[in-house]
Amino acid sequence: MQLEQIGITVLWIFLYGYLIVASIDFGAGFYAYYGKVIGIENVIGPVISRYLSPVWEVTNVFLVFFFVGIVGFFPETAYYYGTALLLPGSIALILLAVRGSFYAFANYGAKKSNLYLLAYGSTGLLIPAALSTVFTISEGGFLSVSGNTVTLLMEELFFSSYSWAVVLLAVSSVLFISSAFLTYYADHAEDKRALEWLRYFALWGGIPTIISSLFVFIALRNHNPEHFQNTLKVWWMFALSFGSYVTSIWLIWRRKNYGTAFVMVMLQFAFAFFGYGISHLPYLLYPYLTLSSSVTNPTMGRALIVSFVAGLVLLIPALVLLLRLFLFSAKYVKGETS
Repeated sequence: MQLEQIGITVLWIFLYGYLIVASIDFGAGFYAYYGKVIGIENVIGPVISRYLSPVWEVTNVFLVFFFVGIVGFFPETAYYYGTALLLPGSIALILLAVRGSFYAFANYGAKKSNLYLLAYGSTGLLIPAALSTVFTISEGGFLSVSGNTVTLLMEELFFSSYSWAVVLLAVSSVLFISSAFLTYYADHAEDKRALEWLRYFALWGGIPTIISSLFVFIALRNHNPEHFQNTLKVWWMFALSFGSYVTSIWLIWRRKNYGTAFVMVMLQFAFAFFGYGISHLPYLLYPYLTLSSSVTNPTMGRALIVSFVAGLVLLIPALVLLLRLFLFSAKYVKGETS
């Protein structure tokens, strides 16, 4: 395996980690607000709060690693994506800041406010919608390159069916991943009332995810036929993804092995995410950037690989420790303080 292939594989692993961890976090914030709207805040709120309290601050570690790594491994991405993503990227950063601030206000402030919870819940859907712009732009057709000037074609992006299909998939995926995990978490906490509601969200949340996935494939066929043909070469990965989805829904519907069901959800998105990534190669940005044309020098690349692998070695045990101390501590999960 060549340097650039190792580099993009490591980065894709970090991005997948962010996809799972951030989706749980974003979706939990939305469900916390939605529970208040429909009058079940006292039912699902405690479970969601016990999950969010220890993890909301560490979610973006994966995203920071990815952005630092993509510029380090492939410096030319900063030239193309830096200007193009100035607006959507700024919106995402502002939303991340707002989300963190309003979470603190909503949970640790002296006065509870519906406005704070609304801001926290809505940003949980707006942030993935904004970040999904990166995947849309990478398919080509949304940038104008003239000399040293890169311009994002906002009109084409806004009116593109592919762009909206990706946004729909991003939002629906966040809600499905989060509800599947929270279902398992409620079961682990032996909170039967919360379990029933979260199980209901998970069963229905998977349907928009599958439908939006089909929309993405249809829109991709029209927008970027070359990439679409490449996805057909790795059809088996998407077939495994769908099989994992069916298994997870079957387990949740049968009210059994919720932990296994969430693992199947993770596999569902792993197969789809890595299938998408493999079929996108060798392009980082159609038709301007490829892996081989934009990779950094070998010395820098090897140093980055060592650094990022070391980061994974440190990050994964830290997350496992966090899970053991808080999320899956028997007393903590059940809300017992002693």
